[in-house]
Amino acid sequence: MDLKLLTLDEVSEVLNTSQAQVYALVRSGELPAMKMGGRGQWRVHPDRLDEYIERAHQETARWVKENPLAREDATPETLPGADS
Repeated sequence: MDLKLLTLDEVSEVLNTSQAQVYALVRSGELPAMKMGGRGQWRVHPDRLDEYIERAHQETARWVKENPLAREDATPETLPGADS
């Protein structure tokens, strides 16, 4: 078995975010992880990271669909902030 569990630092590199943000994702349960070893260092299974990324893509796509930048019939004058 050549399974390599990822450290939070490695996960932060994949996600291009801070280690603190990854830790917050783990502590909130959004990103499943496990504590390993005597010092209780966090590790993330690569499949769980892939699943998290896929969920994030789906949630973002849903949000974009529900919150369009502008209606199809919008004109520059009717866009938010057009009067500023």
